[in-house]
Amino acid sequence: MRVLGVDPGLTRCGVGVVEGVAGRPLTMIGVGVVRTHADADLGHRLVAVEQGIEQWLDEHRPEFVAVERVFSQHNVRTVMGTAQASAVAMLCAARRGIPVALHTPSEVKAAVTGSGRADKAQVGAMVTRLLRLSAPPKPADAADALALAICHIWRAPAQNRLQQAVALHTAKAPKGPTA
Repeated sequence: MRVLGVDPGLTRCGVGVVEGVAGRPLTMIGVGVVRTHADADLGHRLVAVEQGIEQWLDEHRPEFVAVERVFSQHNVRTVMGTAQASAVAMLCAARRGIPVALHTPSEVKAAVTGSGRADKAQVGAMVTRLLRLSAPPKPADAADALALAICHIWRAPAQNRLQQAVALHTAKAPKGPTA
C-alpha cells in the first residue's frame, strides 16, 4: 500500500509518501513541504498548494491519501488556513479517484508513538525509527505527513473490516414500514 500523508497548512503543507503493509517494515518513498508566501493573495496560495500536491500525486502515484483532520484551535485564522489547505488536498485526490482518509492529530500520535499526547519531537523520533532514517525529517510538518501515512497504513485494515461489517449489518437489517 502506498500512502501520501498530508499535514495541511497554507505556509507549509507537509507531504510524505510511505509504502508498506501493517506488520511489516515500512519504506519512505519521499518527503517534503509545499511552501507558499504568507504575504501572497489567498487564492494564489491555494493554487500553489494544489500545484504542489498535484506534483506529488503525479510523481508518487499513491493508492490512498491521508489528511490530518482539522480540529478547533484558539486562532480562527490558523484553523481556516489549515482547513482550506486540507480541502485542496482532498479535492486533488478526489479528482483522481484516490480514496481519502482523515485522521485526527491524537489518532496519529497514538498510532506512531503509543500516546495521543506525544509532542512533535516524539513523533519525529518515532517516524525516524519506524522508517529507519538517519535523522528526523525537517521541518516538523514533513515528519507529521509521514506519521499520517504510517497511521493510515496501520489503521486501514481494521477500518476496512469495520466498514464491511457495518455495510453487512445494514444490508441484513429489516426494513421499517414505509409511509
